[in-house]
Amino acid sequence: MPSPTPSSGGPRSDMGRWGGNPWQPPTTPSPEPEPEPDRRTRRGGRSFWARCCGCCSCRNTEDDDWGPERRGDRGARGSGSRSRRPDSRGSDSRRPGSRGSAVNAAGDGTIREGMLVVTGVDLLSSRSDQNRREHHTDEFEYDELILRRGQPFHMVLFLSRPYESSDHVTLELCIGNSPEVGKGTHVIIPVGKGGSGGWKAQVTKSSGQNLNLRVHTSPNAIIGKFQFTIRTRCEAGEFQLPFDPHNEIYILFNPWCPEDIVYVDHEDWRQEYVLNESGRIYYGTEAQIGERTWNYGQFDHGVLDACLYILDRRGMPYGGRGDPVSVSRVISAMVNSLDDNGVLIGNWSGDYSRGTNPSAWVGSVEILLSYLRTGNSVPFGQCWVFAGVTTTVLRCLGLATRTVTNFNSAHDTDTSLTMDIYFDENMKPLEHLNHDSVWNFHVWNDCWMKRPDLPSGFDGWQVVDATPQETSSGIFCCGPCSVQSIKNGLVYMKYDTPFIFAEVNSDKVYWQRQDDGSFKIVYVEEKAIGSLIITKAIGSNMREDITHTYKHPEGSEAERKAVETAAAHGSKPNVYATRDSAEDVAVQVEAQDAVMGQDLTVCVVLTNRGSSPRTVKLHLYLSVTFYTGVTGSIFKESKKEVVLAPGASERVTMPVAYKEYRVHLVDQGAMLLNVSGHVKENGQVLAKQHTFRLRTPDLSLTLLGAAVVGQECEVQIVFKNPLPVTLTNVVFRLEGSGLQRPKILNVGDIGGNETVTLRQTFVPVRPGPRQLIASLDSPQLSQVHGVIQVDVAPAAGGGAFSDTRGSSRSGETIPMASRGGA
Repeated sequence: MPSPTPSSGGPRSDMGRWGGNPWQPPTTPSPEPEPEPDRRTRRGGRSFWARCCGCCSCRNTEDDDWGPERRGDRGARGSGSRSRRPDSRGSDSRRPGSRGSAVNAAGDGTIREGMLVVTGVDLLSSRSDQNRREHHTDEFEYDELILRRGQPFHMVLFLSRPYESSDHVTLELCIGNSPEVGKGTHVIIPVGKGGSGGWKAQVTKSSGQNLNLRVHTSPNAIIGKFQFTIRTRCEAGEFQLPFDPHNEIYILFNPWCPEDIVYVDHEDWRQEYVLNESGRIYYGTEAQIGERTWNYGQFDHGVLDACLYILDRRGMPYGGRGDPVSVSRVISAMVNSLDDNGVLIGNWSGDYSRGTNPSAWVGSVEILLSYLRTGNSVPFGQCWVFAGVTTTVLRCLGLATRTVTNFNSAHDTDTSLTMDIYFDENMKPLEHLNHDSVWNFHVWNDCWMKRPDLPSGFDGWQVVDATPQETSSGIFCCGPCSVQSIKNGLVYMKYDTPFIFAEVNSDKVYWQRQDDGSFKIVYVEEKAIGSLIITKAIGSNMREDITHTYKHPEGSEAERKAVETAAAHGSKPNVYATRDSAEDVAVQVEAQDAVMGQDLTVCVVLTNRGSSPRTVKLHLYLSVTFYTGVTGSIFKESKKEVVLAPGASERVTMPVAYKEYRVHLVDQGAMLLNVSGHVKENGQVLAKQHTFRLRTPDLSLTLLGAAVVGQECEVQIVFKNPLPVTLTNVVFRLEGSGLQRPKILNVGDIGGNETVTLRQTFVPVRPGPRQLIASLDSPQLSQVHGVIQVDVAPAAGGGAFSDTRGSSRSGETIPMASRGGA
């Protein structure tokens, strides 16, 4: 999100983002500058862990493995020196056995007759080998061995002579700058003997000078990239295999392992939430749900290194990287750029001239690879981009993760656990007082794990939210927070439960200013917040309603108890004591299918549920709004007095022409209708807010010919401009894991109501069902995207994979294949 200058009073000055700060057209660009590199030192040298995790604040300060990244290391990590490629290995050349030559006990490199010399190692690391297939890592576009912890793997040692029972062979894995056995960063595995912490290795076959081993990794192992070496000892002396970068081993979390605390006991869940490389992200409003396909791309080449680099960049201690609670909390902090120069710069200003419009991204790969390549935070993101990148990172590391959308999501700024909306005496919104805001939708993540740090009953789905909203222990991170604690209003459970509870299950409270200047509650809308929570269904592109996992049935005794229990811990525990209740006139807003570029009509229905006539003085106020609930000025209003007979209903309409709203539009094409009224006979106050969006067109993608691994294929993209104005500087993006590396296409201008067609070629690199995703962006129109499923056949020779990784050209200027009128 754009950050103000130091004199502007903090991040709340971000237009389009924070309540109480109505949007005005920007006069100058205001992207977020990167946080100062030495910001951590201004906190008195306290590490991320001391601020983020209370249980870590008591650690020995002399133990630099638990401290933040040392300044002397920053250049090598890409943080201090922008010209150097970040190193995501999490290792260095100072470890035992990494000096590049064989050693013996005397350390002089002499190989004596009879020594057991390891002449080579086959880690069976190719994508088609047994290890990668059994560990469900064969889709990673890597040649190194990638394992999931708590599961055995195989290797073959090539020796200088046959193996004898008196020989001693020891495997060693190291990670971090100062590996230590006690921290799990230096693992020693004697072959044929029981190791420690679940590590062990056995001989499965000895044939001539080949030795086959079966190695068991610990289900609590640190995740990351390990250096691997082998030591042997016999009567003739000791030998150590030199470190070889080709023998580095990645170890990930393992949701297939019952002993791993990230274990998931459903194969279809694992296929969807760990292995699926694409998904659906939902946006819009509850009545007008939009969906877009997102390329997670967790197996694309370079993405795993980018994920590990994120942990390095934060300075996360290697000894803590076996804990999914700690890892997911770090990821929630590092996917946004605030505090720590993380992956994405948030921007809700509407001005994206110094970066990429958040609506233009089609996946996470381009973002993560840019961060890995440059070490610079990537501009720009909003909630669904933060969530999409978080899903990629956590799935890549082995955590079952899904992207979740909450419609009518509250942003509670005063910990009251209510959304407070203020009006004047005539029920016109007082925007300067409305600091709480209700986002049309907000996107975050659920990840699955046990919570050994909490009492029993809080395992399972945990909320992680990387969108920078409120600080947690002084930093911008959120979660992991048990969904069970949210459901039951247990806001004292860690982490960040009060804020997330308010997002899904608080009430919207309407306050009216009285003649003496005080404020009185005139209406409480109990079903307005968290009205629908959805995610992509398992095994299909349908939506799944998961509201019941977050909330008890709306209006039930358990739901009311959860809300009021949570409110008792907030800043306004007695807010419900001042409620009034004369409510025999009901108001409802009818959802309309409004289309960008066309006229529209808003419609309000009044119903008299009483037994006496009612006279209603009705006010309608229409303004544009960001999806975050921050509104512009009112550009159209209507006033009408309506007389309702007992049991009668009446529709009140207000037409809105395209020319009336065109100049006021902001991101997402959303509008806010404020409805207020006063019932003459009994003093009832009517109040309702309704948000709707203007629908944008989709891109039409057509595959021209069969798709085969290693062979060029062509796709056609068709788009019709729905606006009567020219779209300038139009940019298409194209991306699909296993199909096309991220590609940017500059196509120039597209005339009003014009139809254009362009064709692009790509070379599939992996077989199976794939998703090719495209988007269009211009200053005049955004949120335009399309997708096509591509079923890729294996190469004719039977090869499942291609070494080609596809084109990743950026900024290419593409001529249109054809142009047509409306």
